Amino acid sequence: MRTARRYLASEIYRTTIAVLLVLLGLFTFFEMIDALDNLSEKFSFLSMLYMQALQLPTRLYDLLPIGLLIGAVVALAGLAQRNELVILRVSGISSKKLLFMLWVITIPLMIFASLLSEIATPLAEQKTSELTLSLLGQNNNRMQSGYWFREPADQYHYRVINIQHLNSHTQVSGVTVYEYDTRNNQFSRLYTAEKGTFEQGKLSLTKVKLTESLIDIEKVLSNPDSPLEKVSSFTSLPSVSFDTSLTTQRLVATELQPDRMSTNNLLNYVQYLKENHLQTNRHIVALWRKGSYPFTLLVMITLAAPIGFVQTRKGGVGAKVFLGILIGIVFFMANQLALNVGMLNNLPPWLTALLPNMIALTLALLALYLMERRKKPSSFIHAK
Repeated sequence: MRTARRYLASEIYRTTIAVLLVLLGLFTFFEMIDALDNLSEKFSFLSMLYMQALQLPTRLYDLLPIGLLIGAVVALAGLAQRNELVILRVSGISSKKLLFMLWVITIPLMIFASLLSEIATPLAEQKTSELTLSLLGQNNNRMQSGYWFREPADQYHYRVINIQHLNSHTQVSGVTVYEYDTRNNQFSRLYTAEKGTFEQGKLSLTKVKLTESLIDIEKVLSNPDSPLEKVSSFTSLPSVSFDTSLTTQRLVATELQPDRMSTNNLLNYVQYLKENHLQTNRHIVALWRKGSYPFTLLVMITLAAPIGFVQTRKGGVGAKVFLGILIGIVFFMANQLALNVGMLNNLPPWLTALLPNMIALTLALLALYLMERRKKPSSFIHAK
């Protein structure tokens, strides 16, 4: 049985690697064509190649499940066509044992997927973001008004920070800080600065313009006979520094999609959002999706089993591969649909993340069960 498992593993790994190389090549080629429009004196062809190389771990992260599905279908279909699966059955390996062997074969890929998800992809995304900022001066996650953060300032105040540009993960420009009094929820003061630096738990601003409120807005508005008085004061300061809960990791989190962050950074950012009473549902879902990502590979190889186990005549491998691609596309679309529907309807994060996997695994196991029941006792895989 160990020999059979090793042989199955070598076939599945070989075809999966070949499929992934083809898919990576295709997607990289199309991305390079799309990036040609951004070539300039600053963004050279070599810079574009370097950026495409940095994006390879992210593409591999996205393509690994469907690559495993197609690779497993091709490998199993080839074994079925050469009647090697029949030989395995005759040697006493049942369909349950075959499925269990496939699951064991997937374990190294699940470990690789975890390392890819936790180490390679976050680092690659961070480097890509830095390169995009330095060479193209843009970021896809930035709103037109910039980046927004909310945090407590002290016991009686909270602040809202607006940053127009992230020059690096510690240097920012176009900083506006609004402070409000929590006791009456009124505007207290406004800082505007050309540049700012985040380091050691502090935000340091340079060339600061400070505007402070001098009145109680509620009292003034409630009394139409209030005398006219000065409502604010204006001061120019060379620099201002105050404590902040924002860190380099949390600044990085604004540039990356939640699914692209490491679990540690994601948990850190969720903590920040909770501390400031901000929406965390999207990031909690991302945590569940990251946790279920290795399990997705197990689902993919289970989906490949009923397709690959069926014995076909010569020429039937192409149909199996097409069916595998179709199932992979449907699964990807269902995964994205579940994410959007779950976010819109505030479904439990675990349900949003795991529902497509649970449905796909149930259907695959049901297909295998029905195939087993329809087989004659003499053979699990019928030969035409």
